Amino acid sequence: MDQPLPIPLDNLIVCTHCDAAFTLERPEVGQRAVCARCGTVLITPRRKAGLQIIAVSVAITILIIAATVFPFLSISAAGATNSVSILDAALAFSDGPLVALALTTAALIIFVPLARVLLTIYVLVPIVLDRPPARGSTQAFRLAEALRPWSMAEIFVLGCAVALIKISDLADVAFGPAFWMFAGLVVLVVVQDNFLCRWSVWKSLDKTQTS
Repeated sequence: MDQPLPIPLDNLIVCTHCDAAFTLERPEVGQRAVCARCGTVLITPRRKAGLQIIAVSVAITILIIAATVFPFLSISAAGATNSVSILDAALAFSDGPLVALALTTAALIIFVPLARVLLTIYVLVPIVLDRPPARGSTQAFRLAEALRPWSMAEIFVLGCAVALIKISDLADVAFGPAFWMFAGLVVLVVVQDNFLCRWSVWKSLDKTQTS
């Protein structure tokens, strides 16, 4: 009895959340392919999405660098005023046994988001320019995706908001330029994640490497 031929792997797509496998059918530009089991968006092709993502990534890079330099907030109490930056807050416990915690905090709210956008730019620029991928693009994009759960800029903003509400009755709190930069940064990170079609990036890398 003849057995049915297996479906080629190139014609399959697997949901990253529930591991459901589907026969690949690429949607048109502006449409989406969604997992029928859990609703996860699998493919979201957009026109000039790569150029838009690069522009957003450059803006995120500028905001991250600027937000670490300018004051994040200032607190006034009993006639004394103190201003701190994001880097000051992250390294507040750098002296003593909590130095590992301070370095981890700085990495999660500053260096990991910065590394992600730089890796994204590194991978996408050759693709957008229709050139061969840069050396190590596959590993770079894989690392950027692995760092995504550890990029906690939005968690930092929410934590600061809760803390400021609690201390607002005890001191006068004023937001510095870095606070608004960081708020804009969080919005741009969300926009970048929503615009990035990971399947399209992997397909472009595979296509250029096998051609």
